[in-house]
Amino acid sequence: MRRSIVEIEERIRRGEATVLTAEEVRALVDEGAVTELQDVDVVTTATRAVMSGTYAVFSFRLAERGSFNRAVSARINGVPAHVGPCPNERLGHVDLIVFGTAHRDERYGGGHLFRDLVARKSVCVDVETSDGRCISRDITLDEIPHARLFGTRHAFMNYSAFVNTGDAQSTIFHAIPFPPAMSGASFSGCGILNPLKNDPLLETIGVGTRVLINGAEGFVIGTGTRSTPERPNLSGFADMHQMIPEFMGGFVTSAGPECITSWAVPVPVLSRHVLDAALLPEKSIPMPVMDISTRSPLWVADYAQVWQDVDLAVRVRSDSCRDCRDCIAEISCPMGAIKRPVRIDRSLCFNCGLCSVLCPDVFRARLGSIRSPDGLGVPVTLRQSDRLRAMKLARILKKRILDGSFRISACVERLSP
Repeated sequence: MRRSIVEIEERIRRGEATVLTAEEVRALVDEGAVTELQDVDVVTTATRAVMSGTYAVFSFRLAERGSFNRAVSARINGVPAHVGPCPNERLGHVDLIVFGTAHRDERYGGGHLFRDLVARKSVCVDVETSDGRCISRDITLDEIPHARLFGTRHAFMNYSAFVNTGDAQSTIFHAIPFPPAMSGASFSGCGILNPLKNDPLLETIGVGTRVLINGAEGFVIGTGTRSTPERPNLSGFADMHQMIPEFMGGFVTSAGPECITSWAVPVPVLSRHVLDAALLPEKSIPMPVMDISTRSPLWVADYAQVWQDVDLAVRVRSDSCRDCRDCIAEISCPMGAIKRPVRIDRSLCFNCGLCSVLCPDVFRARLGSIRSPDGLGVPVTLRQSDRLRAMKLARILKKRILDGSFRISACVERLSP
């Protein structure tokens, strides 16, 4: 039995559709309430994670016509920007491309810049012209008519977790030098909420699928770089003007700033295979474990080990704080979310859990552990995905579908990893 997008769209229009988040589907499965194709029409999925393959394209007027011939280099808030392929000669206009991993310094990069822009903060644009002059201008996102965020490799069906069999080393996969001798692990991916986990054969997610990227409507444009049939991922884009700051940002690793991006993807339940994928429990979702030093596979764990019986947010016991002069949790927080007197700025917090590892008397969170086949449990010391906000974004997408402000769309072409 198969259903069509048109059929499901009509059910939504009539107010008869059952739209559930991936989390709600699993809860109803446990109650025995979802077993047949007609039990659910659309599953809303989401992920929020550190996603390096992110860049933005900006096009705006920098100065009056004739004020310079063309731009040769640029920075925005000190973050390097690449001058676009169109020279815009003598128009006073610039096209700029900023990578999410570009950075001004070790604490501020493209991801931070993108969030500042979406939060409507003023940023400083510095452009070097072909005649050797520097033109500077303060600008806000509302003065940039074209601002689009692109993903080149986002939302993997399942990511690798990392452990370290050698000495401590700096890496993008940890916010501090990676703990040595198998004493800690980091991982990414939101388990049952991951979009491609719920459509592993890419039956519904394809070129032209309408999605939310950082809360703004966008579209899938294809599979991303390094996509394979076993581990597909997506590329896409969305207009930055409609994005929501809390779903994006910069994440400081021990090897420099990275970029946080969020996706929410509707998965229409068109076939029994799509439904079966949505019903799959967390323990059945594989999570390969890699050695951070050699990048060689060690074993395969599962997402239940890191997302079941854990705390999605960190609790704070301020009465246990000793007010250390150099607060290691504050210094090491990849989001700069820990403030004095001791508290967590929840608008910034990524729920990575690192503070609970560095200062467990004040910050408390169960993060789970990754178990090897011989029974060794490697404790999670950093999460590079924020499941709490992924759940929120899945609920937002559900609401928008039901109130008609977001329309699910059939893809124009199937994807081939």
